[in-house]
Amino acid sequence: MKFTKMHGIGNDYIYVNGFEETIENPEEFAILYSDRHKGIGSDGLVLILPSDTCDFRMQMLNADGSEAEMCGNASRCIGKYVYDKGLTTKTSLTLETLAGIKKLELFLGDDKLVESVTVDMGEPILDSALIPTTLEESPVINKTIDFGSGVEYAITCVSMGNPHAVVFTTGIDTLNLPVTGSIIENAPIFPRRTNVEFVEVISKDKLKMRVWERGSGETMACGTGACATVVAGILNGHSARKTTVELLGGELQIEWNEADNHVYLTGGATTVFEGTL
Repeated sequence: MKFTKMHGIGNDYIYVNGFEETIENPEEFAILYSDRHKGIGSDGLVLILPSDTCDFRMQMLNADGSEAEMCGNASRCIGKYVYDKGLTTKTSLTLETLAGIKKLELFLGDDKLVESVTVDMGEPILDSALIPTTLEESPVINKTIDFGSGVEYAITCVSMGNPHAVVFTTGIDTLNLPVTGSIIENAPIFPRRTNVEFVEVISKDKLKMRVWERGSGETMACGTGACATVVAGILNGHSARKTTVELLGGELQIEWNEADNHVYLTGGATTVFEGTL
């Protein structure tokens, strides 16, 4: 079976062309081959599949085998994959995901291959029940929660098709993210667990972020997390409508457009290597 390893500013996945290949048990596959010591090494598995309603469909599994609704970085990489591989000649695509239909705009480099992609991530979800969280207030903006084990933070809850808890704080470089992130991810107030973003405000135009991804742990980047961070930043008065988010793997450009209420994510997509199992 052929596969391609790709990353969006360090958020790396194993990509498989579902038009040509079939994986009988993608959950087991994701767990086995995402292992960075015994497998290919990745944050998870992405299947590129036919769709009845869109140009393509994405199925995404985290490194622990759990299925995720959406991934902005993976969406960009799919755009690069299908164009560079000749599965489409279109530079405006629709992608079916569990979080709804996403629109992709592909931008080519001098080599006529995809260099960057803008994803229309749709409207952010702020309704507590839909995120979901069991907290009664809605929206949840800068609410201090005692998570136990000495972990207490003010969180802002946003869904970009998948749940996020955003924390504005300082000293994120020295934060013990595997401990703190895991405690918040698995807190009872998040019935489907949550992704967790720890954010330092550099300026209105720049935020710095580390992310603990539900089902994968700390990753180099998270597209939906960057989008949720900017939404939370605007709600808390920290961010402009157009903002750069700095992550461990690089930078993303995020805009929460006031006219249509949609969040737009722009960033690069890179092919690392290809192989056969």
